[in-house]
Amino acid sequence: MDTIISGEWKGHLGRGLAPKELQYCMSVAAGMTAKEIAKVFGISPGTVKKRLDVAMFKLGVHRRAALVAEAMKRQIISPLCFVLAALIAMHAVVDDQSIRRDRRAPDRRVAEMRVARRTEGYAYAI
Repeated sequence: MDTIISGEWKGHLGRGLAPKELQYCMSVAAGMTAKEIAKVFGISPGTVKKRLDVAMFKLGVHRRAALVAEAMKRQIISPLCFVLAALIAMHAVVDDQSIRRDRRAPDRRVAEMRVARRTEGYAYAI
């Protein structure tokens, strides 16, 4: 089976993603944005977005972070750093809920506007 190495990530071909989709997925795993990926590969950011959307569809996820997680789960991509892989595996075994950080709802700001209207008195002649 063929492999692609990109930075600190190793991708395996023949496991569900096309070669370009795999390269872009590994770039996302490395923390790159669509614009940065497009600059490296010499294409438009729209093309990168479309390829990543197709990869997300193939793996059944809706977010880029979930794309990387699902690709790692299916062993499509793997980090070359074994310490990181061990840490991720240990975290999955422990499944400690205190590590997760939930987002708080933003505080609502209420703006109070006072409008002063000028009233003009009309004199009615009878």
